[in-house]
Amino acid sequence: MSLIDSINGKLFSKSPTEAIIDIGGIRYRIRISISAYERLPSKGESVELLTHLHVKEDILDLYGFKDNDERSLFMSLNTITGIGPKSAMNILSGTNPNEFKSRIIAGDVKSLTVIPGIGAKTAKRIIVELKEKFASDLDGKDDLGFVDDESSSMVRDAVNALLSLGYKQSHVNKTMKDLEGSGELSGGLEDIIRKALAKMI
Repeated sequence: MSLIDSINGKLFSKSPTEAIIDIGGIRYRIRISISAYERLPSKGESVELLTHLHVKEDILDLYGFKDNDERSLFMSLNTITGIGPKSAMNILSGTNPNEFKSRIIAGDVKSLTVIPGIGAKTAKRIIVELKEKFASDLDGKDDLGFVDDESSSMVRDAVNALLSLGYKQSHVNKTMKDLEGSGELSGGLEDIIRKALAKMI
């Protein structure tokens, strides 16, 4: 979590790469994406941006975001070797979080390389490091799409059992949906777990 979670003040000036916000006579220079720039109000109006304070040696840079999705993707990109905050912000300017995550989950290297700042090697590295995380976030932990309460409860118990064995959330959820699609999601708890394990091995 950043020391400065958000900035709320009057917009002093703006450009496609930065915004200056005045708070009681103190002006904060904040690096932003193009999509955040497009959401900014007119000069002199009130504005709020979510932020992240990047600290490195003698450098203090404040980055601003239009919403939590944008900031979350920025933070995820910063965990990847070779991608710093400036590169992450350039990537945010070339796409939107949902579209970017879909490309990662699909493993689409070609579509990623059209984004400024991403070459083929970087695209592959991003996919390797973030695909599992984004797929898990997309699937969710509880919503598996089952309507019947009794079935949902049993499936949830089976999911928890498989997770305790060390399987990934996204892998477990996909297996359960595959079982449902093939009509094999039946029987007792042990039967469901056994069928799931047979597909996951």
